[in-house]
Amino acid sequence: MEPLAARIRPTTIDDVVGQEHLVGAGKPLRVAVEKKHKFSFILWGPPGTGKTTIARIYARALDAELFELSAVSAGKDDIRKIIIADAHGKDKVLFLDEIHRFNKSQQDFLLPYVENGTLTLIGATTENPSFEVISPLLSRCRVFVLEPLSEEALRKIVDKAYGELTPVKAKPARRSPVAKASRPSGTGMKKDAFDWLLGYSNGDARKALGMLEGAESLYGEVSVDTLTKALESPHLRYDKKGEEHYDTISAFIKSMRASQPDAALYYLARMVEAGEDPLFIA
Repeated sequence: MEPLAARIRPTTIDDVVGQEHLVGAGKPLRVAVEKKHKFSFILWGPPGTGKTTIARIYARALDAELFELSAVSAGKDDIRKIIIADAHGKDKVLFLDEIHRFNKSQQDFLLPYVENGTLTLIGATTENPSFEVISPLLSRCRVFVLEPLSEEALRKIVDKAYGELTPVKAKPARRSPVAKASRPSGTGMKKDAFDWLLGYSNGDARKALGMLEGAESLYGEVSVDTLTKALESPHLRYDKKGEEHYDTISAFIKSMRASQPDAALYYLARMVEAGEDPLFIA
């Protein structure tokens, strides 16, 4: 079964939660998707705020062939493979996560393919691109700043995720009652568990969903107690050849950069317990 985050990931611009300044009516990324406007851009923002989701939705809107790389582990050879790859007559969109991890030489190598339109680049970074991306490449990209998800946005995401995890327990509701302090969520999760997740995730949907899935898969229920236990126990869903592998590595790095030791230790434990090569982690 796919990881929870993959199962509930939005596939259309209308489904994106948060980032209204970019995807709301008349806002730049929504307009780009609706008009199928092709251009390169960089998404700058904290972890777990929708960068990957937006990139995939944009590429789908263009009906382009999407290639995804993490600059943590990719290099020039990976770019070469994409350049010569068969895109079946479609435009090529490269989503480069952690673009700031590419050094100057690697960015210089990428530049001409962005200049001549061989690749439409979508970079994602948690660092200020003005300092981490070379000027010639930066000048060919628009920069969009993503904000930490609001409490309201996180509540919507967690509520949907909990309903996906526990469909039998889910109860239909016209709107989620979690906004009312005295009630549990519409799907059955207690308010104190919701509040724990919101406080722990600090605007990061990836962290919230990881902890939610960990508590449910390890203990069969979601409560403050099981969430706390899950934080102390490695969650074993980890495919060293799949998307979860790179998502976990990325989350680990972003947690360290964001000075979030609890989250960094959580993702480190997942990798070590799953048998990841310590030299690769280092």
